[in-house]
Amino acid sequence: MPVFAPIRLPVRRRLQTAAVLLWISALAVTTMTFFYLCTIKYLWPLIIIYLLWILMFDRAPERGGRRFHWWRNWVGWPYFAQYFPMTLIKEADLDPSKNYIFGYHPHGIISLGAFCAFATEGLNFSKRFPGIKPRLLTLQSNFNIPIYRDYIMAHGCASVSKESCEFILRSGPGNSITIVVGGAQESLAAKPGTLDLTLKKRMGFIKLALVNGASLVPTLAFGENDLYELYSTNHKSKTYQVQQFIKKLFGFTMPMFNGRGIFNYEFGLLPRRRPVFIVVGRPIHVEKVEGAPTTEQLQDLQKKYIDELLGIWERYKDKYAVGRAQELQIVE
Repeated sequence: MPVFAPIRLPVRRRLQTAAVLLWISALAVTTMTFFYLCTIKYLWPLIIIYLLWILMFDRAPERGGRRFHWWRNWVGWPYFAQYFPMTLIKEADLDPSKNYIFGYHPHGIISLGAFCAFATEGLNFSKRFPGIKPRLLTLQSNFNIPIYRDYIMAHGCASVSKESCEFILRSGPGNSITIVVGGAQESLAAKPGTLDLTLKKRMGFIKLALVNGASLVPTLAFGENDLYELYSTNHKSKTYQVQQFIKKLFGFTMPMFNGRGIFNYEFGLLPRRRPVFIVVGRPIHVEKVEGAPTTEQLQDLQKKYIDELLGIWERYKDKYAVGRAQELQIVE
């Protein structure tokens, strides 16, 4: 039998759920809003102009997005963080005269920790790291969705394309990017109690750091994989093959998962209330290389990055991953 939420709950908990629901439902709400507006004939000229502007002229997703500080500082985002709750652990100060590439791990189902820490001020990132201006990067395809694209850009989200990354990193001191390194493939391994990272072949962000002289900051979120129940599939199953086909075609995939609902605790799209501890590690300072980095340079920097990431795991696993089913693994 499903377990339903009590009718009487503190207002604070209702506000926490509302803040999370706002983000979880953003894609559906903005898409439905757009199609509704399309039914109003006198708006058609404006809609056509808007669509042409998106497709032909607007370069904002490749130019760092359009951050609105008032929206990132909205009073609801601390409630978002308190829902789980989420905690930001800072291991070292970051020099605001430098640029940084934050590598966020793991992807989880929808990277809720990355959103809270880097796309809002729910965890007071700007106060904890003064002078650092992060952009959370996501697939270019998200910026082809009317209205939704503008919503996520207001948070400071931008395209994860090479052009976008380099533009941000070269836009002056403090401008930084956050990449959820494992991507869609890692979301298929987001089982509670585990940390299976897709990292061995991820060299793009390593190359970016060398070419731009940007410091790398490994970031590990304990509990990200515990927010949803994942229905894993055998790698030889048809379901897994379909998921891989979708990923190859669109750049994202659809893991089979379950969370909780607004009024029940057993099923739905909302995440479960589980604590998430986001550890922002010590920066790995990188010297800019002229020309294309050599294979040796890439492998050497990748090893330093992985060693620092594993160091974070070893330092905090007995505090923040007490109920783990296994140790951190770099699977591919």
